Amino acid sequence: MTQPVNSGPMARDARPREQVVMFSIAGYRFVISASSVQEIRSTDSLGGTVVDLDRPVLRKVRHIVERDARSCYVVSGYEHFHLPLSRPTSVLILRAVPVAVLVDRIEEMAEMRVLLGLPLSFCGEERVWYRGLTVFGRKVVPVADPRGFLTAEELRRLKEENPGLHQTAGHHVGESRHERERV
Repeated sequence: MTQPVNSGPMARDARPREQVVMFSIAGYRFVISASSVQEIRSTDSLGGTVVDLDRPVLRKVRHIVERDARSCYVVSGYEHFHLPLSRPTSVLILRAVPVAVLVDRIEEMAEMRVLLGLPLSFCGEERVWYRGLTVFGRKVVPVADPRGFLTAEELRRLKEENPGLHQTAGHHVGESRHERERV
């Protein structure tokens, strides 16, 4: 029995593909699903209102940004991933979570063809940070999980320790005007 000539490449091309944003922090590359990013801005042109937290309970979060009737906690990428101090120039404003991530730079938009599970050696908090690993060129790159930048427990702590911000903003962090009007 013979196999069709195109079975190898066809099978590879049939794999699910995902558009991703490749970014770097302190010289390390990461990717995140493009569908989880609402907007990419320069730190210079972020716009909106940046508010300092009254009590920064997490070292990686010191500010909230209010933009387009939505508030997000600003997460320092290098603090989050425990990397050396860096100079962020871009902000990834995430879609489904109340998070804006400071990154050094946007490398490129790309198409991810494979998502590999995390090896068992990833046994700590990085299991929350990453969805898995992927390969670009000859390099293995971690795929960030947008929900991993702030866990439910971290969000609860931030809200508890900074209640005045929610009252002055007139709404809860991450909640859009449309969501507030439904209630």
